[in-house]
Amino acid sequence: MKRSFVLVVMLASGLVLSASAQTPAAPAASAAPTAVPSSAKIAVIAFQPAVAQTNEGQRAFADLQKKYAPKEAALKSLSDEIDGMTKQLQTQGTTLSEADRSTRAKAIDDKKKQLDRETQDLRSDGQQDMQDLYTNLASKVYDVMQTYAEQQGFTLILDISQQQSPVLYASQGTNITKSVIDAYNVKSGVPAPPAGEQAAPGAQAAPRPTRPATSAPKQPASH
Repeated sequence: MKRSFVLVVMLASGLVLSASAQTPAAPAASAAPTAVPSSAKIAVIAFQPAVAQTNEGQRAFADLQKKYAPKEAALKSLSDEIDGMTKQLQTQGTTLSEADRSTRAKAIDDKKKQLDRETQDLRSDGQQDMQDLYTNLASKVYDVMQTYAEQQGFTLILDISQQQSPVLYASQGTNITKSVIDAYNVKSGVPAPPAGEQAAPGAQAAPRPTRPATSAPKQPASH
């Protein structure tokens, strides 16, 4: 049975792509009535990718990969050992006594259970570390985004990285993802990672906000 031990996939699938629940909430509205702007100025941001794309986010994720690399390698080695034992049993099975076959089959089963247990431990520990990393960094990126929005006069910012984003279309001119990333990098003072270093999950180019994550039904063409 083939298994994947790529930490970036394991962590990203479990945490980063579902980290919306940890995105800092907007400040509660004041009870006192406020003046309504005569015209709203709206922007969009891919918040989760923005957090991952910051220099600090990429550095933190690289450090996390290094932390778990030895355990990941050990699990890969154990998986290869199980595969080798299984193939050997299949090849030599007819020449072995019933007792030998039973002993070898039990040894394989025990190692599979060990692999499953240690893989789950790695996934649990890694996801917790990733969640802590994201939550801490997201809070700081949110503060920079809020300051940027106030400076630029935006009255509303929509998160297009949410799976259920209501945004069907937005021009690139309204996407402030890169601007917020750049502003955060300046504030944090963390340099860009070396060329070729593994990027954090979700640290690809920000998605174009022209289509929500779940595709909407096509409208019939007008005649």
